[in-house]
Amino acid sequence: MKTLDTTRLYLRSFQIEDVHDVYAYAKLDSVGPNAGWKPHESESETKEIIAKFIENDDVFAIVLKDQNKVIGSVGVHPVAPGIISLGYVLSTDYEGRGLMSEACQRVLAYVFMETDIQEIQVSHFLGNHKSERVIQKCGFIWLGEKQETDQTACSRRSIHYRLTKKDYLAQRRENDAN
Repeated sequence: MKTLDTTRLYLRSFQIEDVHDVYAYAKLDSVGPNAGWKPHESESETKEIIAKFIENDDVFAIVLKDQNKVIGSVGVHPVAPGIISLGYVLSTDYEGRGLMSEACQRVLAYVFMETDIQEIQVSHFLGNHKSERVIQKCGFIWLGEKQETDQTACSRRSIHYRLTKKDYLAQRRENDAN
């Protein structure tokens, strides 16, 4: 993956050496369940997941520049030709600082300005207001709710959104005009 840069972050491919940083947040009860997966039980489990990220090459590691530490991830998973699904997670130690919005906005700019992707889909589970806020800040358009099964086999309500390249470019023009 291409390395992306923001004011406070690097977004880059994962490396196996990231295992300690990732396990530090992936083991927390406050992280995985909000995204639909169980907390990691060991560093070896985290290492296996990082290996899949590396193999699939569709998840950015979020690195906090001033600490050179991985604090989360942003995934851009293929759904269909020209369409990807956005997924993200952030260590609770770094919430409330606008870091996830900063990371996602940079990824959106990259995807829509430097690739052929025409649509990005994203969703959050009902009650996950932090993810909902990131989605709103990024300009996604509400599609609806549905019942789905998460990675822990729990049935949960989720809210779905999308952003097309056309809508993204129109929002950029509007923001630039203001």
